[in-house]
Amino acid sequence: MTKFRNRTEAGRRLAERLRHLRGTNPVVYALPRGGVPVALPIAEALGAPLDLMLVRKIGAPGQPELALGAVVEGDPPQTVVNEDVAALVGVPPDFVTMEAARLLGEIDRRRRLWLRERPAVSPHGRVAIVVDDGIATGATVRAALLALERAGAARRVVAAPVAARPTAEALRSQCDEAVFLEEPEFLGAVGSFYDDFRQIEDAEVSALLRRAASSAAPARREDGPAR
Repeated sequence: MTKFRNRTEAGRRLAERLRHLRGTNPVVYALPRGGVPVALPIAEALGAPLDLMLVRKIGAPGQPELALGAVVEGDPPQTVVNEDVAALVGVPPDFVTMEAARLLGEIDRRRRLWLRERPAVSPHGRVAIVVDDGIATGATVRAALLALERAGAARRVVAAPVAARPTAEALRSQCDEAVFLEEPEFLGAVGSFYDDFRQIEDAEVSALLRRAASSAAPARREDGPAR
């Protein structure tokens, strides 16, 4: 099993595998919080803007750990429902709508906390790269991919240092390209693949996003106008 020193080192290794996307007008979307330090080296290597993909799980009534679906920010926001779970637990007709509205309020709060007033980057017509620090079931990533498809992304790419093999195989059929450095049959804890897997604080997320914003503009000028 390969172990990464930290999320930044893992991101640099992923960036090497994604260099063929430089010059394709890509945009990198990190799944916070852990996906942000992984995504930053990728965005810098590709000369791409870095934004967040904010997804919140909708838990089943009385069983919040059971994923009934997810709500993804966007214009408009997207709600994904696991119909099998909904049928199993007998969800009230308005539960998903009300829970999605509540979670969108939390999504908006987090975006303002981490990005202040910087506008979201549209994926329309672009290569959209979704990045996380590790993928177990893939539910959040699948919701993000669906939102990107509905938002008009030209190409959808998933990148993570580690993903459970069954999940990795499933995701490859749901996006245009998937890059994983490690694909264990049984994932266990994502943190076991890192020497340093400390919690990422809000201030660090904000600082990394500011760094990305300041470095992306010179890179775009160097590459010339996007077409």
